[in-house]
Amino acid sequence: MKVAVFSTKSYDRTFLTAANADKHELVFFEPRLNLETSVLTAGFPAVCVFVNDSLDAKTLRAIAQNGVRLLALRSAGFNHVDLAAARDLDLTLVRVPAYSPYAVAEHAVAMILSLNRNIHRAYNRVREGNFALDGLLGFDLHGKTVGIVGTGKIGALTAKILHGFGCRLLGYDVSPNPDCLALGMEYVALAQLLGNSDIVSLHCPLIPETYHLIGAEAIGQMKLGMMLINTSRGQLIDTKAVTKGLKSGRIGYLGLDVYEQETDLFFEDLSNQVIQDDVFVRLLTFPNVLITGHQAFFTEEALQNIAETTIGNITDFERGRTCPNQIDLRKVQK
Repeated sequence: MKVAVFSTKSYDRTFLTAANADKHELVFFEPRLNLETSVLTAGFPAVCVFVNDSLDAKTLRAIAQNGVRLLALRSAGFNHVDLAAARDLDLTLVRVPAYSPYAVAEHAVAMILSLNRNIHRAYNRVREGNFALDGLLGFDLHGKTVGIVGTGKIGALTAKILHGFGCRLLGYDVSPNPDCLALGMEYVALAQLLGNSDIVSLHCPLIPETYHLIGAEAIGQMKLGMMLINTSRGQLIDTKAVTKGLKSGRIGYLGLDVYEQETDLFFEDLSNQVIQDDVFVRLLTFPNVLITGHQAFFTEEALQNIAETTIGNITDFERGRTCPNQIDLRKVQK
């Protein structure tokens, strides 16, 4: 099958080519897929896209008219796809539901450790010959209370790692995870979790109910000086409200691997440009904020799993087989 692969970097090409092994004709495009670049899909029955490709109704109509029948996502999340439009256009949507939960969980804990012990600040100081310890004081993770919001695979693995540090675990989810209960996690209401946790780590999907889950009201319920980590989806957090929380001291540490307006920033080299996002630039001025550019998933194992699952999904579609990773668009509300 001929597949147009959008938003491709060198690592995408490497891992997809290896997994493909000449099964399909992959044509790689560096630009993101949107209405403007939809003309590139002419003659392709399938497109392969990533998290910052814009699959709104207009773009989907345009690529459907070009003959596209399959949308193969190289991601677990699909909030960037207009599902109702995809259903109405009779498009098939497949995804990569799991690639490496260890990668994201380990990155979340790495951010906790870095913020706590000021590794990022110490690194820069030492490079400048400054070996003073003032401003680098941390705390023992052992005995601290950590709130895990969303206890699926990634949240559960994050909890398991932190349990190893001797942390007390609180959880918030619609249904308790037996693996987390086995660790001694106590499931509580969100307000109680926020008010009692020294550290809160977000691991829930972006759905209408979780949009800006962490806003002004939630921040007001937080323990003073707490640490907030988000390696899930940027729009779980109201960034302006969080900025106010940082200024007031309610949020003592902030670690972000995702950002609600990341589409125009992440995965690109903007080092020679003036960043126009004033909210993001303001975040960079705080000494207690650590931001990484959506790299929590970025391990060799994860990229291999993403590539192999994506190629498998495309092959299932081409051969008319039932794909276990297909999203059932019939359940989408009209």
